[in-house]
Amino acid sequence: MSIEKTIRLTLNGEAREFDVTAAESLLDLLRRSGLTGTKRGCEDGACGSCTVIMDGLAVNSCITFAFQAHDREVWTIEGIGEYGNPHPFQKAMVERAGVQCGFCIPGIVLAVKAMLDEIPNPSGGEILEHLDGNYCRCTGYEKIEDALHETIAETVGEEPLWTR
Repeated sequence: MSIEKTIRLTLNGEAREFDVTAAESLLDLLRRSGLTGTKRGCEDGACGSCTVIMDGLAVNSCITFAFQAHDREVWTIEGIGEYGNPHPFQKAMVERAGVQCGFCIPGIVLAVKAMLDEIPNPSGGEILEHLDGNYCRCTGYEKIEDALHETIAETVGEEPLWTR
């Protein structure tokens, strides 16, 4: 017998309530709610495909319990940009061909957004720290880095501190 508890959170800008069990992950909650952009990869917090933003920080939703999101603000890829108005990094990823299979992209976009919201012009070391744990098996990262460089230059309005 599993006991459910109701949690409240702000999900992609909207106040929501969910019944969750003690063992349910945030990833499972999001996916059963229809938000399937958050991907299930390694299920142990190592690959980054399940990255979401919780209270401004990038977190691995596969190792975060759903109840930990109670009274918090959570953003998934579905809440970042829109088809006609993408986030600058989403736009740059398409323009720079940084997307291949697409499986890792939601997690990378969320990790980049959380980083740029905190540090608009990050150094190379800050980028490595914030993107550590987001793995891409297709692109080799070069085009993702190009898209990040372009995004920083556009949003900051000056040459990025970081160069490859």
